[in-house]
Amino acid sequence: MTMAYEDVPFSELLHHPAATTRRLDAVRALRLRRRDAGDLALMRVDQMERDAAVVDFTSRLLAGLVRTENIAALRQALPEALPWSTFLPAEDVDTLLSELVDTARGAAALDNLTPIALLLTQWKHSAEIYADPALFAILTREPDGDLGSVSVSEVTE
Repeated sequence: MTMAYEDVPFSELLHHPAATTRRLDAVRALRLRRRDAGDLALMRVDQMERDAAVVDFTSRLLAGLVRTENIAALRQALPEALPWSTFLPAEDVDTLLSELVDTARGAAALDNLTPIALLLTQWKHSAEIYADPALFAILTREPDGDLGSVSVSEVTE
């Protein structure tokens, strides 16, 4: 396999299902482009299971490094995996690592990578704020004056 995935119009799968699915012999997955909806992915179950095994291994490896208190190795490797993490303060990097390990273990147990992707997106946005001094100043300054009273009806639980 040379490519991770190949773009294919969804209609091609509908009109030529056997020929389209044979393409999976050469690529890991097919990205099925749709006009009026989000794209879909088509892959073999054995490939999906291999990918899940890698995620499970990686999350367990991260958890093991944290448990053995080898945070220094994780901190050193993090900028290579997440270059934007260099903009985070040291204490935030420790929090990121802790949350990443916990989230990766939980996500692997559920066979759902969405929580990991969401966590990484949130931390990337934090790094973007730290990387821009003007934006950081705007978001961290105290508000000017009294913002007024809050009525009981606006309070949510």
